Amino acid sequence: LQLNHSGNYSCGGWVDSEVSQWAQSVTVTVTVHGVPPSGVSLSVQPRRGQVALGDRLVLSFTVAAGTGPLSFSWHQEGSGPLLGTGPRLELRHVGDNDSGQYRCRVSDGDSVAETDPLNVTILGEWDPRAV
Repeated sequence: LQLNHSGNYSCGGWVDSEVSQWAQSVTVTVTVHGVPPSGVSLSVQPRRGQVALGDRLVLSFTVAAGTGPLSFSWHQEGSGPLLGTGPRLELRHVGDNDSGQYRCRVSDGDSVAETDPLNVTILGEWDPRAV
């Protein structure tokens, strides 16, 4: 079933008695409701959320249940700007300011689910000459 299957339905057919005639059932209204997003979680590469200064960090969002379309918003705790709007967030060259807790919120337009915070730690010093 899809959300666009909502509508009015009836059934009809030929009734064969002495004289065939068309018979129609009463019309019923069917409303299909979406499933709110649930079972949300984050995964991180490199594992354990520990990444060397200047390296790449990838956060991925998963949702166990939910009908969409789904919209995503990535946030770093204590940071104002929105970081991304897809199910995956990639930071190509992490810096000291990228340490902290990250969350993703997902919405189906009616309800919102939010992941537990994921801790990211930036390790070591980055030498730009090493790139």
